[in-house]
Amino acid sequence: MRHDSSLIEGEQSVFIMHPHWKTVIGPIVILAVVVVAAAAALVLIPFGSAATIGRGVVAGIALIVAAVLSGIPILRWRTTTYELTTRRLRMREGILSRFGRDIPLNRVNDVSFSHGIIDRVLGCGKLVVESAGEHGQLVLTEIPQVEKVQSILYQLVEEQQQTATAMREER
Repeated sequence: MRHDSSLIEGEQSVFIMHPHWKTVIGPIVILAVVVVAAAAALVLIPFGSAATIGRGVVAGIALIVAAVLSGIPILRWRTTTYELTTRRLRMREGILSRFGRDIPLNRVNDVSFSHGIIDRVLGCGKLVVESAGEHGQLVLTEIPQVEKVQSILYQLVEEQQQTATAMREER
């Protein structure tokens, strides 16, 4: 486990994950189509003095389309993380600007998951975490190994509640 300076004293990271890899299938297919289309266009441009400009334009358009339709979604996937620690569930996302949300485990009321047939085959699903508080519910989609994550999260919530109960009884 890596040490994260954003963790509080005594807190340990238990599980860190990105959204399931299936979220980048579409952008990768688009990238492949753009590369094939650009290669075909480059081959079909006849040789001549204007051909250099035409090839440059085709390459430039292909790079822009690939960056927008493939690069940004892949970066978004890569920069989105979900982390379970011994004290909270942390979500971080964003490429240039970042957004984060933390739910303390002692505020979690319910943890549930769902996944359809394709999600079951691919091993992912939707995790719903209900908590006491202003925002109430956090829905995380495309969670890899969603059943395992739900189980670990539930176990951590139980441990947190037992610790809180033991501390109250000591007083």
